[in-house]
Amino acid sequence: MSVLGAGKSGLAAAELLLSRGARVTLRDERPGDQLGAEALAARGVVVLGGQPLGEVDLGQPDLMVVSPGVPLRLPSIVRARERGVAIWGEIELASRFLPAGALVLGVTGTNGKSTTTALLGALCEAGGLGPFVGGNLGTPLSRAVLEPPRRTYVLELSSFQLEGMDTVRVHGAAVLNLTPDHLDRYDGMEDYAAAKARIFRSQEPGDVAVVNADDRWTLGMLDAARGGRFGFTLRAGLAPPAGLSGTAEPVGGGFQLGFAGLRFRVASRALRGGHNLANAMAATLLAFHAGVGQEALQSGLDGFPGLPHRLESIRTLDGVEWVNDSKATNVDAVLTALAAFPPGQRLWLIAGGKGKGAPYRPLVEASVGKVAGVLTVGQDALLLDAEFSPVLPVHPCETLDRAVARARTLARPGDVVLLSPACASYDQFRNFEHRGDVFRGLVESLS
Repeated sequence: MSVLGAGKSGLAAAELLLSRGARVTLRDERPGDQLGAEALAARGVVVLGGQPLGEVDLGQPDLMVVSPGVPLRLPSIVRARERGVAIWGEIELASRFLPAGALVLGVTGTNGKSTTTALLGALCEAGGLGPFVGGNLGTPLSRAVLEPPRRTYVLELSSFQLEGMDTVRVHGAAVLNLTPDHLDRYDGMEDYAAAKARIFRSQEPGDVAVVNADDRWTLGMLDAARGGRFGFTLRAGLAPPAGLSGTAEPVGGGFQLGFAGLRFRVASRALRGGHNLANAMAATLLAFHAGVGQEALQSGLDGFPGLPHRLESIRTLDGVEWVNDSKATNVDAVLTALAAFPPGQRLWLIAGGKGKGAPYRPLVEASVGKVAGVLTVGQDALLLDAEFSPVLPVHPCETLDRAVARARTLARPGDVVLLSPACASYDQFRNFEHRGDVFRGLVESLS
């Protein structure tokens, strides 16, 4: 057996194959001493690092498992397929070892996958379904099937993972949205949408497909679904689009499943903003059709803590709320964050880092009337200053610790200090998680 790619999924796939008695070869383009595969090598896995995966002769193994980060269109993989080699993704492999009768719920889309998957897991937990939560989020499925069996498997599924799935039955599947992404790997939006639509590929009558009724791309995927078809919308009072059996839609303070006569409140700070209302509706539709009752659904919505670094409310000190949105590494993500706060809310925005070349002008326009001032840090501080300073006060801080200290002196009761950088973190931090963790530590140490 051969595994291509020694990332998190590839290492898990190799371990699963090894546990089932297979002889495994693990290949990666990085040097072998950088793969973290020493324990597998000690157990007999042949580790071949430093190989250009698109050019090397992969031979003719009985099975080839391809990690999500390795494109299936590489010439070497195409040649192997032409020789009759079975090509599976890591999820496809792991699905063959799921316990009989297990329920599989899956979430994909360009944005919101992680929050929706985590919330769906929380709803299933509240409903007593004993879920595993992972896939593209956290633990690979190949590790989960090595552990004691679960009743329910809640999976975040990327388009790359879906490409490698052929027979996986996702009993309840949701596509949240589709916007341009990964177009270096796909031949346009149609090709990208086709990869996402594979989540419905192996559904059967009785399964459930959930789509964004406000998104033409996801509505167009319904032809691939053979079970019940439901949608969610942020436009209240509209008739469901053709092809949907029912929708979730906003009502005061929350949303309703009109087709089932159920209403839910959304009061958690972790679910603030229209984008999170959409995520909550999608997760609730899947959990409802998985058998979770109204009381448990409401309990799960109320108790959901959110994910770190995504509009994460760290603390309220002297009436000022401090929010960690370090995951907002581009302009669009910050626009979403700003929109999550109601009109009249006064914000102090900490922004900056290693920019991605996108113009900051849209942030300025979205900040007027809501942002009291901008505290700049990192490599793109001067560019942010040039855009914001003609319109709003800018406080150059250079580093995150200085920005936190300055915000402490500026913010007044009722204000929010929002770290939403619009930039990557690599100028001063290892990754966005490191940046968010540092911010959390700085805020927690305030007195």
